[in-house]
Order: sequence, then C-alpha cells, then structure tokens
Amino acid sequence: MVDAYGLSEASPVTHSNPVEGVQKPGSMGLPISGTDCKIVDLVDGVTEMKTNEPGELIVKGPQVMLGYWNREEETKIALRDGWLYTGDIAYMDEDGYCFIVSRKKDVIIASGYNIYPREVEEILYEHPSVQETVVCGVPDSYRGETVKAFVLLTEDSVQVTEQELISFCRERLAHFKVPTSVEFREVLPKSTVGKILRRKLIEEELAKLNK
Repeated sequence: MVDAYGLSEASPVTHSNPVEGVQKPGSMGLPISGTDCKIVDLVDGVTEMKTNEPGELIVKGPQVMLGYWNREEETKIALRDGWLYTGDIAYMDEDGYCFIVSRKKDVIIASGYNIYPREVEEILYEHPSVQETVVCGVPDSYRGETVKAFVLLTEDSVQVTEQELISFCRERLAHFKVPTSVEFREVLPKSTVGKILRRKLIEEELAKLNK
C-alpha cells in the first residue's frame, strides 16, 4: 500500500509514493507519469515557491478535467493556462516529493500571519487526552482572525483544562499559531463519510457574533 493524492477534477489521481523506491512518511509522493505540478504563490498564483516553501498546488496532465458542466465562472477559476488550481496548500522537498499542508480556504490570517490549521491540529493530537480536534479561524477585533480549537477528549482521559492545552501548544508552536481559546465538545460535526466539518463550526461561531 502507498499514500497517494488526487481530486475529482483529475480523474482522480495526480501523485503517488512509488511502490518500489523511497516512501516518505507524510508525503503524497511524486507526480504520476505524464503529470506536471508546481507550488505557486497563494496571492498571484504564478510565482513558483522555493523548496520547502508552502503555496498552492497546481497540476497539469491528461487526467485533468475539461471544466465544470455548465459552470463557466468556476471553470475559469480552477483552470488557468492549462493548469488545475487544486485549492490545496502544499510544499515540495528537494527530491520533488510533495506534502499537503492545508486547504487554501481554511488558512487563518491573524495579524498578517498565515496559519495552517492542520499544523496546530497535529500538535494537539500529540496530547494523550485529545481524541479528536479541529482548528478554525474565528473573527477577532484586534487580529482580524484568531485561532480557536475544538476538542473531543478521550473517554479515559484525566480532566484537562483549556489553559493546559494552550500551554501545551505554546511549548511546541510559534506564538502567533497558538490557540487563544479551546472549546471542549462531546461530539464534533461530521459528514456522512466521517470527515469533521470545519465549516459548520465556523458558521456556529459567526452565528454567535450575529445574535
């Protein structure tokens, strides 16, 4: 078994770790035969990022779609000069292996810093009492957005406080990435395939502000 990456718009695979050869933990591997990829600047969508610098993953190949059916505007956004803009943030190492960092739409911008929720979530998952977690950007009057973590504790966990988890993150993350609040949940909203619905939690936070 190997890790791979793809999306519906690319029929659906663009990258895979080699069956025989180097497999890097956490990597989605190398572009498959006949497929090109780049990591480009999140703002201009053109400038190629340096090795190990995150940006938007774009791909080109025979498996890429021709466009969305009867959705011309969405097609113009996704397909540019023959490249499919995946909406995923990734970086490429010195050997050409790609690593997913986050979804572009999930990036938290706090005080001008780009914060990738997945990075914070991976730290929280290191805590022995955390069973599930999801990190979101919520509105903040000073920072624009700030980091909030929603956490489901393990059944056999000892009591953990919000401040303990924040301190745990502070020891392992840059200060601007540390959650400013933690909300404990008995259940986290999920899709029919078990994916935690980050957008649902953001909508709940916005609803609180609009009351």
